[in-house]
Amino acid sequence: MDNPYMASLRRPAPRQELADEVYGTLRTNILDGSIPPGTRIKIEDAAEMLTVSPTPVRESLARLQSEGLVDREPRRGYRTTRLLNATDIADLYELRLVLEPYAASRAAQVADPRTLELLAQELTLGKTLTSSTGNLNPAELSTHDEQFHDLIFQAAGNDLIRQSYQRTHCHLHIFRLSFSDTFDSHTIVEHEAILNALQSGDHRLASKTMKAHLLSSKRRIETYFESHPQG
Repeated sequence: MDNPYMASLRRPAPRQELADEVYGTLRTNILDGSIPPGTRIKIEDAAEMLTVSPTPVRESLARLQSEGLVDREPRRGYRTTRLLNATDIADLYELRLVLEPYAASRAAQVADPRTLELLAQELTLGKTLTSSTGNLNPAELSTHDEQFHDLIFQAAGNDLIRQSYQRTHCHLHIFRLSFSDTFDSHTIVEHEAILNALQSGDHRLASKTMKAHLLSSKRRIETYFESHPQG
């Protein structure tokens, strides 16, 4: 085996369906950075590490390809997708600016008290993460952000839009694992403003506040790219 990242794979629990187990294990290792962007994944190596046949690995990689988490290269197999570049970020935020203000507007009108409470709990967690002394944990911060926004989609009650968010936001999560300075305490302040708008039931304010947050988030990432020119 010539790929050291394959050694990080953990055998999935036996109680789940095998194909879903393998898919979940590979996906988790990609999303938490154990298998970094641009890493070649050999089906035989992954099957050996997971002690399964190549078939569920092959099926799982096909699923991951449909989500954009791996690319299939002719005659070379699969490779985890590269990190987002400035153009990718612009495209991603263009989509977010369509989906998320609508979701916030809808959530302000129909969110149930339990989901609003979960959002409040997630906001409290975000405040704790950004107020901690020492280095911020990029994975925890990114996971918080993902959960907060996902709860808003959940509150909006449109599963199709929520799935669109989940299938694209994972790429931003991977990006933030490498570039934690694109996330700071301003994000938490903006999240609090969004939650206040949702709690007020003012759907126009919720949409406006979400749009302002997304534009601010986009600017933070653009600032990163400006200070780190790509070759």
